[in-house]
Amino acid sequence: MAGGKLSARQKMINLMYLIFIAMLALNMSKEVLSAFGLMNEKLVESNEAAAERNALFFAGLEQQAIDQPEKYKPLRDQAAQISALANDFNSYLSNLKGQMTEKLEDPKDYEVMDKGDFLDNNFFKGDKLKPEGEQFLAEIAKFREGVVAVIGNDYPGIAADVKEKFATEPVKNRDGNTIRWLDYHYKGFPLVASLTKMTQLQADVKTTESEVLSSMLAGKLKVEASLTNFEAIIVPDKTAFFSGENFTGKIILGKKDNTLRADKVVVNGKELSSESMKEGATMLDFPAGSVGEQPIKGQFTFKEGGEDIVINFESSYSVVPKPNSATISADKMNVVYRGVVNPMTISFAGVSDNNVSASAPGLSKASGVGKYNMSPGQGREVVINVTGTLPDGTKVSDRATFRIKDIPKPSGTIAGQQDNVSLPRQNLEIGTVGAVLNDFDFDLNLAVTSFKIKVPGQPSVSVNGNKMSDQAKNALRKASRGDGVQIFDIKASIVGNPVKLPNVSPVFVEISN
Repeated sequence: MAGGKLSARQKMINLMYLIFIAMLALNMSKEVLSAFGLMNEKLVESNEAAAERNALFFAGLEQQAIDQPEKYKPLRDQAAQISALANDFNSYLSNLKGQMTEKLEDPKDYEVMDKGDFLDNNFFKGDKLKPEGEQFLAEIAKFREGVVAVIGNDYPGIAADVKEKFATEPVKNRDGNTIRWLDYHYKGFPLVASLTKMTQLQADVKTTESEVLSSMLAGKLKVEASLTNFEAIIVPDKTAFFSGENFTGKIILGKKDNTLRADKVVVNGKELSSESMKEGATMLDFPAGSVGEQPIKGQFTFKEGGEDIVINFESSYSVVPKPNSATISADKMNVVYRGVVNPMTISFAGVSDNNVSASAPGLSKASGVGKYNMSPGQGREVVINVTGTLPDGTKVSDRATFRIKDIPKPSGTIAGQQDNVSLPRQNLEIGTVGAVLNDFDFDLNLAVTSFKIKVPGQPSVSVNGNKMSDQAKNALRKASRGDGVQIFDIKASIVGNPVKLPNVSPVFVEISN
């Protein structure tokens, strides 16, 4: 196309070919730039999700450190150092990326990011690095060396990976020439390519943080699962034993495993037989000893990794004399009331509930250990007799006397108020007459069945029920402001209970308008 004389038509055709080839190159360049931009967006979304996961992980570890500081605080402190390194480096990269795109009208118009002027001018000055370029390398080194220093030799695999991912040593290009790492990765590249590399570097930071945190916790859980962290716990069948009895109970491990068996168990200097170890627990049965506090100590011996693991235990128990008196108490008062069900607790010290029996007029067994109900009848006192059967079959007994009182006199109310009341006449007409038991330990549902009302200058009016009748309302309409109205002879009963209540105290109402 370039040789000889060309006609005007051929020149036009050649020009069209050139334009066509240029358009193809331009379109391809735009597609590549857009592809880098889309990749960058996907990495940004992935980084945000990773940051959220890491934050939730660290928050959970923070809570564990609060709940169990001795166990998780050292781990939390290590994790905090890793997170601080990651956050500092990520913030630096985010700030740098912001500088790279701050002069663009649209930070997502990737087709205009075909130049590498920003980083070329920011990082390099001829063949030398500018302070900004040195800082970039220093920030990478700070994160790399910081992470390796925190994890030490505990996680060699992660340490090696961090060193490889964040290495900044000189690199050989495809021509075999050794050039600086920063030149190889960032010099002369389109802006969108460098932006994507920065985002990928942030992704590596998030991945490293996640790997370190999860590996640290996994290592802690592995340690926690070791037999060296098991605690031996002595569980007696009861808290105290009588002189002459055998101590009975068991020893369990804090992390109980029904398949776990010790190679040897020694209690108070005596090795137990293999038959004593059942379903992850060691069963104990030996003389309790004399009255007083008795020690119990020994050790478990396990095999782990071919070595003996010894777990020591030590505790004590009390041996008490056989009881000769019962504990009898009313749950809510030091007397019992006629006409209501009085809850009571009756027990014998050191004797199980199924071996205790109690009897008295009106006394019945209720649901629960040592629980009884007392419904006293006539008289002023009631005697409760209690018998207990000791493990050896011996009977012990005791008794207690309780005073019987009647339900106290209720107080009358009008519109929920009692004694001397000031009310508008209209409120009095529509008010409800009631009765309450003040400072009484039982909640009883009282219902007013009748009452009388006396208005000054008017005859008394008898009313059935607890609301003013028409006759009572007519009498009230003749009352003037300041008049005193008396509600008296109030009759009330306990709903669902036939016991007769004492007369209800009256209510005095001053008409306020």
